[in-house]
Amino acid sequence: MKILIVGLNYAPELTGVGKYTAEMAEALAAEGHDVHVVCGPPYYPQWKIADGFSALRYRREVRDGVRVMRVPLWVPAKPTGVSRMLHLASFAVSSLPVLAALVAWRADVVMSIAPNLMSAPGAWLVARLCGAKSWLHIQDYEVDAAFDLGLIKGQRSRRFALAVERMLLKRFDVVSSLSSKMIERAVAKGVDPLKTFCLPNWVDTHAIVPLVHANHYRRLLALEGSPVAQTVVLYAGNMGSKQGLEIVVAAAVELVRRTDISFVFCGNGPMREQLEARCAGSPNCRFIPLQPLHQLNQLLNLADIHVLPQRGGAADLVMPSKLGGMLASGRAIVAMACPGTELYDVVAPRGVVVPPENIGALVQAIESLAADPRRRAVLGAAGREYAERSLSSAKVFEALSVQLAHLCGNGPVATRGENMPAVLNAVSCDKHAKAPLESTQVD
Repeated sequence: MKILIVGLNYAPELTGVGKYTAEMAEALAAEGHDVHVVCGPPYYPQWKIADGFSALRYRREVRDGVRVMRVPLWVPAKPTGVSRMLHLASFAVSSLPVLAALVAWRADVVMSIAPNLMSAPGAWLVARLCGAKSWLHIQDYEVDAAFDLGLIKGQRSRRFALAVERMLLKRFDVVSSLSSKMIERAVAKGVDPLKTFCLPNWVDTHAIVPLVHANHYRRLLALEGSPVAQTVVLYAGNMGSKQGLEIVVAAAVELVRRTDISFVFCGNGPMREQLEARCAGSPNCRFIPLQPLHQLNQLLNLADIHVLPQRGGAADLVMPSKLGGMLASGRAIVAMACPGTELYDVVAPRGVVVPPENIGALVQAIESLAADPRRRAVLGAAGREYAERSLSSAKVFEALSVQLAHLCGNGPVATRGENMPAVLNAVSCDKHAKAPLESTQVD
């Protein structure tokens, strides 16, 4: 098949949507599909165009069998509600000439990745002009999140934005998202349930594995050989406003009295400087930048306890992509979520869940796990088993291939009914189920 993917973020970004879009495109190309991607230059999570890339030029390259066209992009140094909108709009506009040129290529499937929902109309129009099937994959509900988290305000603006979103969602042939609750939200927005598909963020369970001895980062951060054995609490990922990281920092400051518990914050983002300032003078806190992809397994195994903060307002608007790696690493997890949310249902049977933005509950959970290595081991093993069974990249990509074949009339029906192929049941978002990429050619 000819598959066109339109998404703002792409490799070599190491975290978030760009990582998953690139891995999906490369997996499809490895299966023999002709895959084209229209994206922006890498900038996330630093909110700065990466060295070697331009914010002003169009650029073509081939990465691991995928033809990539990068388009100009405006990136605000300090993202705010308004500047984020302008940032997203810049990609939607600059991608239009490339999309128009690709009509003649006549794709079989055009997939738009949200965010950025602003580029979805262009992707949908290309699909209609060339007779392709249109697919919208929702990594998070950016419209809901922008208003619920206070990035954009005003009831009139909200009603208008939601009406436009609803109109767009209903026009795509397939609307996919990361979890059953996110699929339910799409249906509530007017999407035909028969057009939905659950495509969870995956994890390579062969690359991320529990390690008995993970001492590289403990030595690097001077955590090994200290007078008191250290229980390491790790946060690894984007440091933005949606994460609620200030709650973890507040817990770390309160736990400075515990000489046996250390916090490691790994990542970049607009909140990092502020978080570091709040930790100033707290010897139990260490900050490191995003680490190379080939070190990810060592990094995740640094943790005795993974911490996954979440703002209450973000409930089922997003399903944190970092959760897969945490589960696969076989380490205990403390997540912040409310009962009834997807994150709660996934973590609760195999981890510890506390209310969002509750510092006291987070402190208590960390201290309880720090005192109970056996419980940490049991929870970690349960998380690993869930990752292998429900989130492995092999199973997710196999299910995706079946759905694409069905969509183009080349395979069995792949609905959510009783006739669903067994492989789809394996990755049906069952919440109760137990080296950096390099460009190979540039022109």
